[in-house]
Amino acid sequence: MTDYPQREPDQLDGVPPPEFQHQVLGHAAATEALLARLDAGRLPGGILIHGPRGIGKATLAFDIARKIFERTGDESPSHIAAQVASGAYPNLFVMRKAARDTGKGYYTQIRVDEVRGFIDEMRMTRGRAGHRIALIDPIDDCNPSSANALLKILEEPPADTTFLLVSHRPGSLLPTIRSRCFQVALRPISDQDVAGVIVATKPDTAPDVLARAIGFAMGRPRRGFEALLLGDDGVLGALAGYLRDPAAAPSSVRIGLADQLGGDKDGAELRFARDMLNDWIAAAATAAATSGDRRRLASANELWDKAQLSLADADEYNLDMRQTLVALFDAIRKHQLLGVQPT
Repeated sequence: MTDYPQREPDQLDGVPPPEFQHQVLGHAAATEALLARLDAGRLPGGILIHGPRGIGKATLAFDIARKIFERTGDESPSHIAAQVASGAYPNLFVMRKAARDTGKGYYTQIRVDEVRGFIDEMRMTRGRAGHRIALIDPIDDCNPSSANALLKILEEPPADTTFLLVSHRPGSLLPTIRSRCFQVALRPISDQDVAGVIVATKPDTAPDVLARAIGFAMGRPRRGFEALLLGDDGVLGALAGYLRDPAAAPSSVRIGLADQLGGDKDGAELRFARDMLNDWIAAAATAAATSGDRRRLASANELWDKAQLSLADADEYNLDMRQTLVALFDAIRKHQLLGVQPT
């Protein structure tokens, strides 16, 4: 297993951080559109790259940054890539949640003092010829004060500088931030591209293990890697089976799943399971909206709100996660029964 320096609080063991990855699969159209603007001299001062978590947004952002440096600077691609990966390229400024002063863990937000220091650093004399890039990964981690501080420099960015903002939840950002950025919407990538990303990092992955990871990924390479790290299907495979037809599952299945998943509130399996549940509910809402079934759409929206609130409450107030999951599984079953025709 290759060790990489810790760059992100949720970094996966043995998986290269985005600045180390040089293969961007599934987002060719977005890359071409941005480079066309660069070649035409119309590169925006702010670019918001958004989409679901784990689909390669930050990987794309670092790749775009390298290409901008190559086209506007006077250094070789290999030298630029090496310095970007090491965090030493003078024209690249990267902001993420900072490590705590104690040296243990990371802060839960990007704080305003860090943003102000970031801005002051950017206003200093450039270190290389060519364009400068400020990359915030993700901007969702900013609190209201730090977001407002970023907004001020987005309104009047320094010359020859572009802000690349990565976002998992663009709807939660300040409207004024969104309005000052050229938006690039990314979507989950194909299974073939997910396989390419995984194999590039883990070339010895057995075909059956790779197929399982691709199935869990659902177009998100990060989730494929998470599935690999979790190993055999176990409870996640059982959850996937339950979600294929929640209405048919007996109560013993729901209770068993809750017991297995809720036993470790901080466990990787529960985090992965929560993503699976969110995906199922989101897909249910999309299906209801597409069909025009207002009753099912209202039910799906209510189910989404219940899931977010109940899981957040369980986290914040240290509630019994087993009971929270049992109630959520029951709500999913009731939603599914809305579409079951009586015999």
